[in-house]
Amino acid sequence: MDAPATTTYPDALRQEIERYLDGLRFARTAPTQGLEDAMRYSLLAGGKRIRPVLALATANAVGVPHEDVLPYAAALELIHTYSLIHDDLPAMDDDALRRGRPTCHVKYGEDVAILAGDALYAEAFHLLLRAPAPPGSGPAHVLAAAAELAGATGVDGMVGGQYVDVAGSARTAEDLRALHALKTGRLIGASVVGVLLLAGMDEPATMRYRQYAAELGVLFQIVDDILDVTGTDADLGKPQGSDERHGKRTYVSEFGLDGARELAAQCHRDARATLAEATAGQNGSATELQQITDFILTRTA
Repeated sequence: MDAPATTTYPDALRQEIERYLDGLRFARTAPTQGLEDAMRYSLLAGGKRIRPVLALATANAVGVPHEDVLPYAAALELIHTYSLIHDDLPAMDDDALRRGRPTCHVKYGEDVAILAGDALYAEAFHLLLRAPAPPGSGPAHVLAAAAELAGATGVDGMVGGQYVDVAGSARTAEDLRALHALKTGRLIGASVVGVLLLAGMDEPATMRYRQYAAELGVLFQIVDDILDVTGTDADLGKPQGSDERHGKRTYVSEFGLDGARELAAQCHRDARATLAEATAGQNGSATELQQITDFILTRTA
């Protein structure tokens, strides 16, 4: 896949996110403590935290302090976790393992898992909208970031992509890319662009970043499809071959394994080139964004 010679993940950013997530509490009365337990069970299950790490890396690229974007970064992970809980349900992918341990519905029951996902989505916006606006920006910028996040996860985003997936209406290679641009790409895009909006960057200035994030989202999904074929249960933390069992159209089923690898390599090259253009002349450092881009190409889980 034309992999970089070395890939280093920005683990310091991931650890910062882990500490912040661990400090979040949701239940305000004793009767809902069991719901919080289910939410935290899935939220704190580990992983690379790619979406919130992308948010902090974007903050570094444009010179914004982490404390100004941590609530937004955490909101991304709450929403991602909700989507995983619902994806794993029997009515969806019917998976019993996630990150090497029982999925939320296996541990707590389908009813509680559905509610845990619903609550994580709501609490994401509660967290973001009650956080103070970063210095130099204002409430309008917080609302713009919230609108970006809501749009990325609704009918014209992640949930819409999930619907296209379960409906099986993607028939061509172009349909497949459009499906994953919604299902995977929009939330990854919001991980980058939402930070820029929160910091007060106007829409035209975000366009190259949007193009970078779009390529990154497609790259992530292509590699995901490859790993579903080549990975092991131990590496993936869930049963290998899930897409094939569910008869899903993937980049591997469409282009073959070698073809999917070539597509991934091209997406990686395009993402790196667009990132270089987007960050040219910025005050911060794009090192972590470069590391994440390279990691997504070479990841094994």
